[in-house]
Amino acid sequence: MKISSLKDLQKFTIRISEIILPGDYLFLSGEIGVGKTTFARQLINTFELKYNIKKSEVLSPTFNILFEYELKDFIFKHYDLYRLKNAEEIKNLELFENEEKSITLVEWPELIKNKPTNRIDLFFKYTQNMKQRILDIKPVGRLKNYEFRI
Repeated sequence: MKISSLKDLQKFTIRISEIILPGDYLFLSGEIGVGKTTFARQLINTFELKYNIKKSEVLSPTFNILFEYELKDFIFKHYDLYRLKNAEEIKNLELFENEEKSITLVEWPELIKNKPTNRIDLFFKYTQNMKQRILDIKPVGRLKNYEFRI
């Protein structure tokens, strides 16, 4: 899926916001600067708008590792595992705690060995000429048969 413009990404963000539920995970992979945090920002802001909550300034949690955003009945957990060195460090993050009350976004999920069942793996990529961005989508579990078109 082409996501070179913010408009393209916003269309996808709105579409995915209509189907994800507390207990779902979104794993965001891709190079630095390819759009992972921009997607996270748009998704969280889309839910805030939906629930009439003041729009947050969604920043990359690279140094904090986790930012949480409270919505009506659930929490958005936004992780960035870029600075972690090994899978052992993930154990202390409570990444898989209270999953029924949260939607969890994870940037740089490559160190996670035992991945949750209900997730969408999003692979953000540049085209060969670096002028466009594309998104490969792989739904797993409850979402596996869902078709993502914008």
